[in-house]
Amino acid sequence: MIVPCAPGGTSDTMARLIGQLIAPALGQSVVVENRAGSGSILGTEAVIRSAPDGYTLLLADTPLTIVPVVQAAGGRPAPFDPVRDLTPVVTLSVAPGVLFAPANLPVRTTADLVAMARARPEGVAIASSGTGTTTHLMAELLQSLAGARMTHVPYRGAGPAVQDVASGAVQGTFVAYASGAALQQSGQIRAIGVASEARLPNLPEVPTLKEQGIDLVAGFWWGIMGPAGLPDRIVSRLVSVVSEAMQSEELTPRLAAMGVQRQVLGQAEFGALVRAESTRWTAVVRAANIRPE
Repeated sequence: MIVPCAPGGTSDTMARLIGQLIAPALGQSVVVENRAGSGSILGTEAVIRSAPDGYTLLLADTPLTIVPVVQAAGGRPAPFDPVRDLTPVVTLSVAPGVLFAPANLPVRTTADLVAMARARPEGVAIASSGTGTTTHLMAELLQSLAGARMTHVPYRGAGPAVQDVASGAVQGTFVAYASGAALQQSGQIRAIGVASEARLPNLPEVPTLKEQGIDLVAGFWWGIMGPAGLPDRIVSRLVSVVSEAMQSEELTPRLAAMGVQRQVLGQAEFGALVRAESTRWTAVVRAANIRPE
């Protein structure tokens, strides 16, 4: 199972957790291999080039539907087509984007931050984990829907972005809950909105963006894919094994600690998700004129 990013993140953890759980049912070990580089392109292309025999799989996540769009927007050939070049197998989990602000900033809601941005054009900065990342696109979508402009400040990862929110160098950032949990619990940053349909169990007191009048539901997802042409019998076998493994009570505390929720979708639903996400983020990239760094 190839993870197209460095060890230690949520994608890597998900791959290792599910790999351990499905190995007994498959009757063989599942080797997790990290192939980071070029914004997940290297690892993804390795799976695309592999034989469609079920022995090489991809731990896919949200950037799969964003990276080709951003690359094409910069005038480069899209490195791959997530719909054409890969076979969706099954999704594993999701985590909504959480909007955090400095604890010492006089804002309590997303509406407060939007009002501040409207009153101080160019005076409110929103951080991301890098240009063209999911967190950047969520920030652009927020600004578009709320009718306010903020200065985008890209960082090299969610960790540094959240740290600068805590210091007050920037006024907000979208990340998964797990990325901001420690600083939120220590009182250095404040969650002011959740981009989900329902409130998070980890943050029951924080209203969703929809509750605050902003129709924004977005976040992060993780799933398993294979190369194009993966036979239906192999897909069906993997869906069955993974679906059963995802019901394991052993996973419950681990997923809660990561701030992610189970969402097991089969091949057809996963394929629809990939197509919908590709369409959505293409529109955001074009509207915001985002170009690769």
